[in-house]
Amino acid sequence: MSYPHRRLISTRWADNDVYGHVNNVEYYAFFDTIINAYLIEQGALDIHAGQVIGVCAESHCTYHAALAFPEAVEGALRVGELGRSSVRYELALYREGSDDPAAEGWFVHVFVDRASRRPVAIDGRLRSALEALA
Repeated sequence: MSYPHRRLISTRWADNDVYGHVNNVEYYAFFDTIINAYLIEQGALDIHAGQVIGVCAESHCTYHAALAFPEAVEGALRVGELGRSSVRYELALYREGSDDPAAEGWFVHVFVDRASRRPVAIDGRLRSALEALA
């Protein structure tokens, strides 16, 4: 299955750990960046003043190969499951120019009301943006 959205991310010097490769926690930051940048660019998420926000309910990463600064990382994103108030994204991270993923994983967002933190239905522009990735 293909990934309909891709984004190039620059690694930073600080991403490397003492072993000389990108630390595992940064892979989750790459996932977060790919997802939220897409939603913001689509006008589907206003992180500063929107009434609806996405909170992480679950995430997972399987590591296949090490990445290291100063490599660029190509992030790939698709929607695996879209529910009433949640979405399960599927992601892959590639060394720029590689066909083999360095990591694959998933990330579940539950969309909630900013004030009450209660789940809300995914609709409008947000649902359209997510359906485009399914």
